[in-house]
Amino acid sequence: MSVPTDDPARTRRLITLYGLAAFTTSLASRSLDPILPEIARDFAVATDAVALLASAFALPYALVQPLLGPVGDALGKRRIIAYATLLTGLALVACALTPSLGLLFVFRALAGAAAGGIYPLVIATFGDRVSQSARQVALSRLLAFSTAGQITGGVASGLIHGFVDWRGIIAGGAVAVLAMGFVLWRDLRREPDAPPGRLDAGSALRRYREIVALPMARRLYASVATEGLFVFGLFPYLAALIAGWGLGGAVEAGFAIGAFGASGVAYTFIAGPMLSHLGLPRMQRLAGVVVALGFLSIASVGWSAPLGALPVILGMFAIGLGYFTMHNSLQMRVTEIAPRARGSAVALHAFSFFVGQSLGPLLFGTLLAGLGAGPALLVSGTAMLALGMMLSRVMRAR
Repeated sequence: MSVPTDDPARTRRLITLYGLAAFTTSLASRSLDPILPEIARDFAVATDAVALLASAFALPYALVQPLLGPVGDALGKRRIIAYATLLTGLALVACALTPSLGLLFVFRALAGAAAGGIYPLVIATFGDRVSQSARQVALSRLLAFSTAGQITGGVASGLIHGFVDWRGIIAGGAVAVLAMGFVLWRDLRREPDAPPGRLDAGSALRRYREIVALPMARRLYASVATEGLFVFGLFPYLAALIAGWGLGGAVEAGFAIGAFGASGVAYTFIAGPMLSHLGLPRMQRLAGVVVALGFLSIASVGWSAPLGALPVILGMFAIGLGYFTMHNSLQMRVTEIAPRARGSAVALHAFSFFVGQSLGPLLFGTLLAGLGAGPALLVSGTAMLALGMMLSRVMRAR
């Protein structure tokens, strides 16, 4: 494992290189959300069926984490990140060329499994190479790259879908990811990882048992699973909801998803002042309130019709701001719980988050069918408010 450093130049280079990797993969994954109704029309199926493409990406992403964490610890995190980025790009190319919806689900799942080797191991790499005193700022800047990718993916997809079909949009994201994979490969050749070690399955299982035995680890993993479940269940349905309310279509959905990403960039500017003035526990309470208000804003479209899609866009911004405040704190804390098995600890973190995210569309779709849009949104907001209150206690613990 590399010795963490306070060298600003080295840290900036790390942020730029892996920030761009996070940007391109976020761009490719989020560009699909505004155009799901178009995919449904192309294959002559219901939007509900196509909405599960989000789960098709997120669930394999989650399921590979228990394997990729120990693999990264043993074989080299940067090496696995480079391979995973290239494989993600190739799977996205296959998505753009697929002739059937069934194969689109298959290749989307393969893209999710490959992408599982990127961001979680990037976080672990920051834990290895950036000192603890500089790590929270470095991770917040990494987050800014990732959320900028979400903004670009959502907004660009919504704006250009009338000129480029969904296959062209997926192909554009695939090219960006592949290009970044070659950049990471060249960087690995310039500064190689340590020689691969031996992957010991028994040791990996022991490390996982030791991590899960930690009470703080269990709280963190349950919290990120809850985030994924209630925040991201809305995303695949957003374009259809906006259209059903008569507020627009893919363009408005793209701006709303972009607003969620923009809140992540905004968070990087206010994270330091919030931390110094409020402290972590109060930040979590505030985050829960802000997310709940965001869901309430979206649910209010029935009595705020003259404002058009504005309540949805503002609501998505508020949801994102509260979510990123919670998530960055959890992400920082998880890099500290098992320093000697950081790849494995972060892998369990990602596993928990993406299991929640993969189940989110199923839960939100069930709530939508059984309760209607307004109550489904209020249930999600209430759950996140409760999570913020609970995290205010968790963050007091050492």
